[in-house]
Amino acid sequence: MTERAAVEKIRCDACPVLCYIAEGRSGACDRYANHNGELVRLDPLTVIENGGPAVPFLQGGEWDGDIVQGSRPFVTAIGAGTTYPDYKPAPFIVSAETQGVDMVTVVTEGIFSYCGVKVKIDTDRHIGEERSIVRVDGEAIGHVMTSEYGSKMLSLGGVDHLTGGSKKEGRVTCDALLALCNCEPVELEIDDGSVVIVQAGKAPIINGEQERLMRVGCGSAAIGMFAAQWKGHADEVIVVDDHITGVLSEHQAGVLLDIPPSGIRVVGRRSTPGRYFQVAEPGTGWGGTDISDPLKVIKTVNPKVAWPGLRLFMISTTGEQWAYFELDEDLVPQPAEAPAALRASAERVAENCEPSVCSVLFMGGAGGSLRAGVTENPVKLTRSVRDTLTQVTIGGAEAYLWPGGGITVMADVTQMPSNAFGYVPTPALVAPIEFTMRRSDYIALGGYESEIRKVDAVLDGKERRIGGAKAAE
Repeated sequence: MTERAAVEKIRCDACPVLCYIAEGRSGACDRYANHNGELVRLDPLTVIENGGPAVPFLQGGEWDGDIVQGSRPFVTAIGAGTTYPDYKPAPFIVSAETQGVDMVTVVTEGIFSYCGVKVKIDTDRHIGEERSIVRVDGEAIGHVMTSEYGSKMLSLGGVDHLTGGSKKEGRVTCDALLALCNCEPVELEIDDGSVVIVQAGKAPIINGEQERLMRVGCGSAAIGMFAAQWKGHADEVIVVDDHITGVLSEHQAGVLLDIPPSGIRVVGRRSTPGRYFQVAEPGTGWGGTDISDPLKVIKTVNPKVAWPGLRLFMISTTGEQWAYFELDEDLVPQPAEAPAALRASAERVAENCEPSVCSVLFMGGAGGSLRAGVTENPVKLTRSVRDTLTQVTIGGAEAYLWPGGGITVMADVTQMPSNAFGYVPTPALVAPIEFTMRRSDYIALGGYESEIRKVDAVLDGKERRIGGAKAAE
């Protein structure tokens, strides 16, 4: 490097990459830049209304240089900067009076190598076996977790994918996590399974088809909810479900409603009366099975019990698929015109289904280096959080604190202002995190009392901390 080039470039110490940035250019993360020889944060500090919903920052206009638009008294860590290399206090330590109590909020953008997302996909459709690898651009970024009621679950990211594999795996994982946390769509390929487009707050797209509804319940639960509405309009109802298929006449609800046996037996493994497991393979058909013809779940029709004209109604757990049959003289189900009451019941099942949505929860651990920006004795911050003296938020959004050691938090990304997350090419995510407590509690845990600034000074844009030194806005 020539002497001239060395003079023109400045080194950014906001992350371990330590970029040398030329005048008028930004670093590898696009978050810090060289402006007239000064290191500046490109995104302004975001402040949201205390207790109000998070809103997109700078929506509807260009930034005029003010540190905040409007009156939003809660200072978030979005745009605050980092504590790296962690020997210095957090970028903003702000005090404000709330209901007569002097409160302090410490904000910083944490560099998270130990982080990931948990994804909940509302669908009955089979997307992949539990433990199947989830890929983006051919690189493994996570796996399928245990399914929950009406939803498939994914665990994506984590330090093993960010740093434990190839350089490309780490980069692709970081890019995918960043997009998901910023509520952007990401196409995921699941080994021996489906291609799913996931976007926080939006319906999933599975193999090119947008999902509409999540199940009203399993087949057994559906019978419990709607048995009384089916009585008198059908002699037998089979609710097809990948997990628990229900048979009305055998089910306890049917017995108590005096619905006589139909003689129709379904395939699969019989559990308690009226409940059958493994009636088909998982798939994208009826009730999350691989079938498109519901009659395939019928194993036998007992001629000693069944009768010609028997009315058979079959329906999926979302009400999106249904069919009506009547048994002929040979006791073979034949398609027939469904009574209006059964058509209405299918609509009622669908009406009781929640809209299918993808949920993305950011999950990360606030380690010792991040905590050092709050106090010189980091373990005291952990204890203060455990004792609920300190509240942790992520970009102003409420965070769930996991039990056990450390500060491991999880938050809904849709509750944060847009573009709340960034990255550094180490690779790692940059996530906002705030610690709020009484001023007296902050001082007691060994906080940086001399660094506390009144919120008015921050809102006026008069004080800001970049690279360990105060700078005028």
